[in-house]
Amino acid sequence: MSHRILVVEDDPAQRRLIATVVRALGHDALEAQDARAAEMAVATGKGRLSLVLLDLHLPDVDGVTLMGRLRDLGSTALIIAMTADHSVATAMAALKAGAHDYLLKPVAAPRLEASIRIALSLSRLRSEVRRLSRQADNNLTFEDLIAESAAMRRAIILARRGAGADIPMLIEGESGVGKEVFARAAHGASPRAGGPFVAVNCGALPETLVEATLFGHEKGAFTGATERRPGKFQEASGGTLFLDEVGELPLPAQVKLLRALQEREVEPVGASIPVRVDIRLISATNRSLQARVGEGTFRGDLYYRLSAFPVLLPPLAERREDIGPLASAFAARFALEERRAIQEIAPDALTRLAGRGWPGNVRQLQNAVYRAVVLAGPDQRALTARDFMELDERDQPGVGAEAVRTELRDWREALAEDPREPLPDPLMTEYGHIRSLEEVEAEMIDRALELYRGRMAEVARRLGIGRSTLYRKVGNRMATKRQA
Repeated sequence: MSHRILVVEDDPAQRRLIATVVRALGHDALEAQDARAAEMAVATGKGRLSLVLLDLHLPDVDGVTLMGRLRDLGSTALIIAMTADHSVATAMAALKAGAHDYLLKPVAAPRLEASIRIALSLSRLRSEVRRLSRQADNNLTFEDLIAESAAMRRAIILARRGAGADIPMLIEGESGVGKEVFARAAHGASPRAGGPFVAVNCGALPETLVEATLFGHEKGAFTGATERRPGKFQEASGGTLFLDEVGELPLPAQVKLLRALQEREVEPVGASIPVRVDIRLISATNRSLQARVGEGTFRGDLYYRLSAFPVLLPPLAERREDIGPLASAFAARFALEERRAIQEIAPDALTRLAGRGWPGNVRQLQNAVYRAVVLAGPDQRALTARDFMELDERDQPGVGAEAVRTELRDWREALAEDPREPLPDPLMTEYGHIRSLEEVEAEMIDRALELYRGRMAEVARRLGIGRSTLYRKVGNRMATKRQA
């Protein structure tokens, strides 16, 4: 997945070098020579920034001040601070101001690459956690949706226009395209965002309980009705009611639904007095309601009422630009849930995912990524094309399927056997002599930085040394490398 990264550096040679490393990793690098240019890049909205590589000593404003200004402009991008100043005070000031990492210049390409990968992995995870949190609080908006494709952006532009009104919205699309998530975003973008969002899967309701579920019932209204219960319309009052697979409603329930929409009141089963409700209705279907009207299984008057503002969600096959970002978001979420070390999806895997047909749409992609994360090795950092070989085995029953199944079987057997050569003694050289203390310490610091993803406080704690000592040791090593 490609990200947009801003490089803020006043030294032209350093700026070009850093931008080259960024582009070599497959990302889009924006360059700024001073604080003013950096603020302009953020303020003019040159795409959403995922990361800022920031020199702390700029000609017009110091980097710590600029970090605050970028936040004031609404930037949520992580920041990696860079400086030639080896003082602990400078490092602490940058970290306290919110920098994710702190690099000493000149930055070695491998160290810069590692820091960028770790930061982008954390950025993806933060975005997914923020999105899930907003969804749980009924505050999801269209900005939280992944929409890199033109087809999805068009759907969002249209839905945004209708979100501010109480007009009934009908979301059409194949199963698994994310109609409920889209409906939640429409609710979050509406004046009713502070109210409840109540979702009902009409296809999962037993026909005998449809009316009681939607409109409520009184005590004793039918066998088993031991107490009075409000229906989904009443639960959603003041907010949004989402009826998924609305075409599955039986005809008697369709009559009562039409009346509820027209009169803004419902009549609970067994009640003699109707109850006023205040809801905004969003419906969804994976089948043509117009065709069902022609078949006589759906009322025409209700169809015209529900489809006052139709929005069509494209299948995943028509929005391939979204596959990579969606897969990366799913990988970040499931890696956290399953406590895996996965940080990214390798380019070869993204290419394989982008080439699939995805008949199950976003839901199928989500399950494929979940499975790959669960099967990943305990120390595996990236999902590769091999982790998604099961897709080929399932989706290609014709020519070439046997070769795919053979390769997959061999891979599974290799995993099961897990042959490993004896590990060499980490304290000995290849000639049988003890390694120097300085060399072992340097290797241990590098390993800890990688394992704990550059979190200096955690690295220092795990190594049992002070944070200032860690910065000094890292700085000394950088100085030694420059002299060499």
